[in-house]
Amino acid sequence: MQNQQGRKNWGENPKLQRGSKSHSPQHYSVDNFRLSLNLYFLPLTLLLLVGLFSCGNPPSQKPNQDNSATKDTDSKLTFFGVALEQFDEQGRPIWKVKAQQAKYTREQEIGEAKNPEGELYQDGKIVYTIKAETADIKQDGKQLLLKGKILAQDPRTGVTLRGNELEWRPEEDLLIVRNQLNGSHKQLKAVAQEARVKTREQRVDFSGKVVAISADPPLQIRTESLTWQVKEEKLIGDRPIEINRYQDNKITDRGRGNSAEINLKTKIATLQPKAQLELINPPMQITSNSMTWDIKQEIVKTNASVRVFHKAENVTVTGNQAEMKIPQKIVYLTGNVNALGKNNQSLKSNQLTWNLDQKLLEAKGNVFYTQVEPPLKFQGTTAVGNLETENIVVKGGGSGKRVVTEIIPQD
Repeated sequence: MQNQQGRKNWGENPKLQRGSKSHSPQHYSVDNFRLSLNLYFLPLTLLLLVGLFSCGNPPSQKPNQDNSATKDTDSKLTFFGVALEQFDEQGRPIWKVKAQQAKYTREQEIGEAKNPEGELYQDGKIVYTIKAETADIKQDGKQLLLKGKILAQDPRTGVTLRGNELEWRPEEDLLIVRNQLNGSHKQLKAVAQEARVKTREQRVDFSGKVVAISADPPLQIRTESLTWQVKEEKLIGDRPIEINRYQDNKITDRGRGNSAEINLKTKIATLQPKAQLELINPPMQITSNSMTWDIKQEIVKTNASVRVFHKAENVTVTGNQAEMKIPQKIVYLTGNVNALGKNNQSLKSNQLTWNLDQKLLEAKGNVFYTQVEPPLKFQGTTAVGNLETENIVVKGGGSGKRVVTEIIPQD
């Protein structure tokens, strides 16, 4: 009982364990003792594994000199072989940090630490390991704050976060890494201003000038806020977002939208609203309020009104829905389809197949074709032709249906 009381008093006042007065007032020696502090009713333990020394070795003082230097020495101490431990009410660890050397002050408790490393715990299990070259450590029993060159790793998923500031709030299930943040994983690399990690959900929320690069599929994502669901292998953005697809280190497709969800497992991206996809080859632009982009199969589908624009041929096609097979360079449109050529020719129908290589349009159902010069109108059930050359063949189909041709004479 006496030993335990002595250790507790030492924690409350370091002067109580200074040793004899004949020793130098700035040099202390302590072997294998334990410093305990109670903060917020949670035990905080500081293990001193090697010894305790103060900085410097000034000459001895006169007996009648005031004790201001002694007080300063007592409030600024250096520990060697330090271990910080914090436990929850059930006695489970919530963090453990070791350091080769740490400076202690009454005001800050623990200040600058050299080569700190340790573990962060959730429900008694390790969720992140942490280490740094140097760090300023602050703790109040409810949160741990490290400032310096920080490296945090999740041993369960392999996620690695680097930054210059780390904050661990176990009661909120929240790990924050900020200040020159850099995240890496076999699946994703990202830079941002800050990352907030929900350790139980294995979710990382990046914010501030986010640039994420996916290995498979090869994508670059730019936005201001991006959520990475590590376990589900999904990226979710609720702000304007840009997605660049790469092939041989060159951009082949660029997607944009006010929000997006990217499934890294299925390699399918969903963009909405104000979704837009720009293709390099062929030079196309697809716009809709709801778009699904199968990055692996290179298939684009829209479930809302769509506009497809061919930049080189200056042909615009609109419809209620569309599907484009990029490698085959074929577009399928359905519902209120209207193809408009550069000379204001118009081909309306219920369905349309657009072969980009052959520059061929095949329309079906309630076909209406009009042109300005010479002014002509055709109506039928099917049509095949090229708007650029104005070579269109309209057919009436069976069951007695005939093509209706209207020739408008010029004035």
